[in-house]
Amino acid sequence: MLNLKSFQQKSPQQRFLFILGLVMFAFYMVLGIGLIAWKDFPVNIERTYRILLGVLLIVYAGIRFTRLINQREEE
Repeated sequence: MLNLKSFQQKSPQQRFLFILGLVMFAFYMVLGIGLIAWKDFPVNIERTYRILLGVLLIVYAGIRFTRLINQREEE
């Protein structure tokens, strides 16, 4: 899946974009889990919509992650 040798051979720009992609994946995942798990959410949104938005963010994070990994394997 992730080959450390191919990671070292890439240019600094490609490595930076890969790390940025991982950070954004983690951000969306944490935001989705936070929306679902946080009981006293500061913004007044119904619980059903919060769960729906949280699941949507988690699915989006998964899509970003698979695209990031597949892009690394193709190069």
